[in-house]
Amino acid sequence: MATNTLSTVIAHRAPQGAFSNEPFTGFHHPDMARAMREALRKVADQLGHEYDLVIGGQRLRTQEKIVSINPARPAQVVGVHQQAGVQHVELAMQAALAAFESWRQVPVQERVSLLLNAAEMIRERKFEFCAWLTYEVGKNWAEADADVGETIDFLEFYAREALRLAAATTPIQYPGERNELHYIPLGAGAVISPWNFPFAIMAGMTAAAIVCGNTVVLKPSTFAPTMAAKFLDVLEAAGMPPGVVNLCQGGAEFGSALVEHPQVRFISFTGSKKVGLEIHERAARTAPGQKWIKRTVLEMGGKDAIIVDSDCDLDAAVTGVVASAFGFNGQKCSACSRAIVDDRIYDVFLQKLQDKVERLQVGDPVENADMGPVVNDLAHNKVLQYIEIGKSEGRLLHGGQAIAAPDGGYYLAPTVFADVAPTARIAQEEIFGPVLAVIRSHSFEESLAIANNTEYGLTGAVYSASRDRLELARHSFHVGNLYFNRKCTGAMVGAHPFGGFNMSGTDSKAGGPEYLLLFTQAKSVAEKLG
Repeated sequence: MATNTLSTVIAHRAPQGAFSNEPFTGFHHPDMARAMREALRKVADQLGHEYDLVIGGQRLRTQEKIVSINPARPAQVVGVHQQAGVQHVELAMQAALAAFESWRQVPVQERVSLLLNAAEMIRERKFEFCAWLTYEVGKNWAEADADVGETIDFLEFYAREALRLAAATTPIQYPGERNELHYIPLGAGAVISPWNFPFAIMAGMTAAAIVCGNTVVLKPSTFAPTMAAKFLDVLEAAGMPPGVVNLCQGGAEFGSALVEHPQVRFISFTGSKKVGLEIHERAARTAPGQKWIKRTVLEMGGKDAIIVDSDCDLDAAVTGVVASAFGFNGQKCSACSRAIVDDRIYDVFLQKLQDKVERLQVGDPVENADMGPVVNDLAHNKVLQYIEIGKSEGRLLHGGQAIAAPDGGYYLAPTVFADVAPTARIAQEEIFGPVLAVIRSHSFEESLAIANNTEYGLTGAVYSASRDRLELARHSFHVGNLYFNRKCTGAMVGAHPFGGFNMSGTDSKAGGPEYLLLFTQAKSVAEKLG
C-alpha cells in the first residue's frame, strides 16, 4: 500500500499532553463492578469462536488447531485457533518483507497515529478486554485491569517515544558541516510473546517494533492465543496496512523455523530461560544469504527476593510479600518467590505472614477471588512437583496441595515454606506458581548475599527504615528493577523501565526511554557546507 493511501487509512491523532499512566479501575465502586460483570456476560457468549491466521492481510485456516481453554473450567473453550506450521514461515516472512518496503517510508506521525488510535479503542472497551483475560488465563479483575491498563500505557508511551526519537540530533554540529542522526528501522522481525501478560507484553513488543517502521511476524503463546487475535483486530480497525503484523499462532516447530529464517532481522522474546537461551543460540548461527547479525531482545524470568530488615514496618512488609508472591498466583517473572528475613523478627514475620495468607480466597476469577487457577495442567503438575521438593527442603507453613473444584479448575493453595536454605532448589529454581520460600538471615549483608545468590537478576525489594542499608542495597542488590518499601511486582510504564540482569535476559527495559533503540539502527549523515 502506498504512503499516500495510508494517509487516508490512518486517522491522524497526535499525543495529548505528556504521558501519564492509565488509572486503575476501582472495582469496589458498584458501577465499576456492574460494568465488569456485564462484560463477563457479554464475552461468555462469544467463547468458542474460531480464529484465523492472518498473513499479509489474508485469513487462512489449517487442519491442525490450537484450542484455548479456561483454566478455571477446562471443559470451556475460549477460542479455536489455526496452528501455523513450518510451511507458513516463508509465507509470513515474505508478507512482512513486502510490507516493510512501504511501511518504512510511512511518516512517523502516521505510525504514531496507529498506536494512539489502537490505545483509544482499547480504552473504550477496557472491561471487555479484562473479561477476555479472565477467561483465557484466569486473571481476577484487578490483575486483568492492570494488564489492559499496561497495554494502553505501552501504546501511548511508545507513540511519544517514537516522536522523540525521530527528532534526535547529533550532540554537536561540526564546523562547516550539517550533521544529522537518523534512527531507521531494522526490517522484518519476530515477536514471540508470553501467556502470563498476553495482552500487555504481546502488544508492547509488537507496538515498539512497528512504530519504528519495522514489520512483524507475531507468534503468541499457544496458551493465550485469543488475546493476540483480539489485538490484531484492533490494529486493523485502527488503520494498520496488511502485512505490517502477521499473526501466526503456532508451536515450537514454527517458532524455531521463524527464528532461523535468514531474513529475520530481530527476535523479541518474553518467556522461560530455557527457550530464551535456545532462541539466542539459534539466532547466533549465520545462515546462507544472511547479511546481518540478528538482534535478540530477551526477557527470561527471575527468582526474585524481598529483604525484610529488622527495623522495617513489618505489617507493610508482610502485605508486600503476600501481594508479590501470590498476585496472579505467582505467575509473574517479577513475583517474590523468596522472602529473606532478619533473624530478630523472623518468628513474628512468619506468624503475620501465615495469618495473612490464610485469609486469601482461592476461587473462580470470574467471581473475583484473590487467587484463581494456574494456567493449565502442565503448570499445575510442575508446581505440585516443586511443592513435594519443598517438603523435603523446608518446613511447610501453609498450603502444599491442590484444591479440588467442581469444574476441574487448576487450583493450588498458596504455599509457604519456612526455614529454607539459600541453596535449596525451591530457593534457586523458578517455579512460576504460588510457592514462597522464607529464608532466615543474620545480618543485612548476609541478606544481600543471599538475594544475589541466584543465576537471575530481575526484580527485588527491601523493606527497611535504615537509610544506610537502603543505600547499600541501591548499589549492591544486583537486579534490573529494585524497589524500596514496596512490593517487587507492578512495574509501571515510564516510571519503572523493566528488564533484568544475568539469566533474566538482555535488560531490555520495556517501558523506558531506550527501548525503541532496540528496534532501530542509527545512521549518521554529514554534509559539507559551502
